[in-house]
Amino acid sequence: MTWEYFLSIEHWTELGIAFGIFFLFLLFRKLFTKYVFVLFVRVIKKTRINVLSNILYAFEKPMQFFFIVIGFHVAITYYGLSLGYNISYLEFSKILKVSFIILVTWGLLRLSSSSSSLFRKINERTDLNIDEILIPLLSKTLQFIIFAIALTIVLQEFGYNIQGFIAGLGLGGLAISLAAKDTIGNLFGGIIIISEKPFTIGDWIMTPSVEGTVEDITFRSTKIRTFQQALVTVPNATLAGENITNWSKMGKRQINFNLALAYETPKEKIQTAIQSIEALLRGHSGIDQEAINVKFDAFNVSSLDILINFFTKSTDYDEYIVIKEEINYRILEIIREEGIQFAYPTRRLYVESEGERENSLRMRDEN
Repeated sequence: MTWEYFLSIEHWTELGIAFGIFFLFLLFRKLFTKYVFVLFVRVIKKTRINVLSNILYAFEKPMQFFFIVIGFHVAITYYGLSLGYNISYLEFSKILKVSFIILVTWGLLRLSSSSSSLFRKINERTDLNIDEILIPLLSKTLQFIIFAIALTIVLQEFGYNIQGFIAGLGLGGLAISLAAKDTIGNLFGGIIIISEKPFTIGDWIMTPSVEGTVEDITFRSTKIRTFQQALVTVPNATLAGENITNWSKMGKRQINFNLALAYETPKEKIQTAIQSIEALLRGHSGIDQEAINVKFDAFNVSSLDILINFFTKSTDYDEYIVIKEEINYRILEIIREEGIQFAYPTRRLYVESEGERENSLRMRDEN
């Protein structure tokens, strides 16, 4: 292409037509997004098949970018022909095929990232009984397989020797395993967590390093949301080697405290208060009836202690705290009805009079 042709009106006309072709495909993309895609969504929603809706939404952006890819290729081909450069069909076909593979892979990765909901629906409608902890791992495994297959196809399209690549991985396997020993340890830690099932997603767990609700489990780590709403990422190898307390597996939830009464409280009133509190607990529908203990427990430094120990049937924290509040109010009423005073830390100070001090000194001298 000469400088005169570059500055000529004919060249700029051809370049303008190439840009026009590209912008025409951008217009098609906009029309597709605004009308055709919306029409597809409405038709699929009428079928009430959620799987089709998930597939359509997953491939929405890849389909939009497909118009850009086609428009770019057509514009470049036209502009090249106008300059006298013939882009062969095979070259155009290879580039178009690779672009198509990338867009399809993108759509499948988007679909598999939301496939957790698909796995849950499959689990609900079949007898597979997939554990909740496996669903995110299955989703990420599916994403890895899709990416690996797509990468293999693209490399083959460019004539790369896949067998030699795999053989190279075999020769370098030892070096890779040494460099990635922590990653492998976390992977095996994840396998231990999956096989032993000490917890699942949504469980409230406590370990020496963290306490909170399990949000996600990956090949490398487990994400736990603390009660301060911080997100803690714990390597699976660390978590698998720690003591794990799963509070979500509680069958019932304990309430245990001491009621401190003043030393001046008569024995009869203490017995009456104990009987009334026990009757209160026995009559409450939210309290487990198998383990209720209300006993005169100890002579404390400044109080007479009544031990109150029982369990709520619900392990849900909100329900637990509501029941605890109800019981506390009723115990307060019982104590006040009996005219009993609560104890508080006290000290008694004895002051000797002048005469008592002289007598003590005289008795000490005599001895």
